[in-house]
Amino acid sequence: MTGTLKKMRAELGDPQADKAVQYYLPIGEQEIHLNPLIGKPFAFSYTGNIYCSSCGKKTKKSYSQGHCFVCMKKLASCDMCIMKPETCHFAQGTCREPQWAEQFCMTDHFVYLSNTSGLKVGITRHSQIPTRWIDQGAKQALAILRVKNRLLSGLVEVELAKLVADKTNWRALLKGEAENLDLVAQAQILLPQIEAHLAALTAQYGDDAISRVDLPLQDIHFPVTEYPTKITSFNLDKVPEVSGVLQGIKGQYLIFDTGVINMRKYGSYELCIDPA
Repeated sequence: MTGTLKKMRAELGDPQADKAVQYYLPIGEQEIHLNPLIGKPFAFSYTGNIYCSSCGKKTKKSYSQGHCFVCMKKLASCDMCIMKPETCHFAQGTCREPQWAEQFCMTDHFVYLSNTSGLKVGITRHSQIPTRWIDQGAKQALAILRVKNRLLSGLVEVELAKLVADKTNWRALLKGEAENLDLVAQAQILLPQIEAHLAALTAQYGDDAISRVDLPLQDIHFPVTEYPTKITSFNLDKVPEVSGVLQGIKGQYLIFDTGVINMRKYGSYELCIDPA
């Protein structure tokens, strides 16, 4: 099976019934259900070809998770404000694709707390729950605020990031399960500390700009039979072949007995898969 790689698709399992997230690996127009392959040998190789996920043209290098240089420079989804939403410049009239932004940025977002390698704060579009949490490898997640656009979510996140981490330690994430955290209690501690900042944003952007939410805590169970004691990371640009016994999947990482690989990093790479 040969085709270009896309981000793994995931379906939330039921942690109460000990059912793990179900993962599907898109290769070209096909998908491989990965969960049944856990505990079995699995191999794939990089052909050396990369095809832009936007225009489809062959590119020597992947930019912004699967784009050619031209598309990376012109698409709003590749702008720096996607990584740093507090720098959103839509209101200045300089957005690369205003219509795209109206759909994806000028819409409700959630500010959340999650337990990945420990407590962290993050943001996501309302339609990306729980996908965002699964992709980050969060064991637990809790939406704490709803805001009316991406800019506001970034401005709130920046303030909370002064108090807690806003990044995941990926090595710690792949070495085992984090201890359970009381995210509700953490929210009750953190939100009063940024109350003045929230009030200032509300005064500037309107009474409907920010609201507290009372949503249930989300528990997520990942299909991992064994975590590595030492993290060795595969790099397809240096060694184009990956093989070993698949021991689990967490976030967008495949965990083998021979190493780990972040599959999202290699979006638009052409792979040859041997699931047998």
